[in-house]
Amino acid sequence: MKQSDFVLSAFDVRVPKIIYGTAWKADRTAGLVEQAVSLGFRGVDTACQPKHYHEPGVGQGLSACYKAGLARSELYLQTKFTPANGQDPKRMPYDPKAALAEQVSQSFAASLLNLQTDYLDALILHSPYSQERQTIEVWQAMELIIKQGGVRQLGISNCYDLNVLENLYRQANVKPAILQNRFYATTHYDREIRVFCQQHRILYQSFWTLTANPQVLDHVIVEGLAASYERTPEQVFFRYLTQIGIIPLTGTTQASHMREDLALFDFELTDEECFAVGGLLV
Repeated sequence: MKQSDFVLSAFDVRVPKIIYGTAWKADRTAGLVEQAVSLGFRGVDTACQPKHYHEPGVGQGLSACYKAGLARSELYLQTKFTPANGQDPKRMPYDPKAALAEQVSQSFAASLLNLQTDYLDALILHSPYSQERQTIEVWQAMELIIKQGGVRQLGISNCYDLNVLENLYRQANVKPAILQNRFYATTHYDREIRVFCQQHRILYQSFWTLTANPQVLDHVIVEGLAASYERTPEQVFFRYLTQIGIIPLTGTTQASHMREDLALFDFELTDEECFAVGGLLV
């Protein structure tokens, strides 16, 4: 990826404009991560959540890339702390009976071990708690990891209530640098939340971006642009998102699709074309 294919966060962290997601890949994780990075991806997203992620596999895949010559500093690596209600009770990465701060500490230590690194570029709270005080308590534990030098910036995921995000931002000493959400019509594509993110330099990352939007990919406008640029509808949609400041996650398992995703930045939509695609997000 070229220098222009990255964006600088509020914490001066270089974040790729497209990130490889590693959920639901199980035993294929190591090979797919190695393949994705070898083809050119420089951002990897994972979670300390054995229920849906094989974090040790991510570490194995990255280790192979390091042995092939990739420097850790060339890679943007983010993981998540997942609350107990999002974990498999039979495969907990921390003691669920421990205090919340200790759960965060144990989870983060497990992530460093799994990922074979001594720091992370971002630590994300996988979802807010139903009680605000618990969300803040966990966030403060994550802030401590920042102060100790273990992570460079913090974020939150699955946060679809603007009030929750505003309250977290107001109370946090270390402000969130990332919001990672599903990008779909049910939440009106987070329009109000994305305005807040833009105003406060919070990078908005989208997941479930293609799966949740078949009506966009199949629309005559997107198909027409794909034909005009000799691209796929998926490339057109992803390119549109990057041009309006959204960082999509892609979890493809096909090398051909990985190459297509990385080729997003080889073309650019006009303002009028972006307006037309944006009009489909209703």
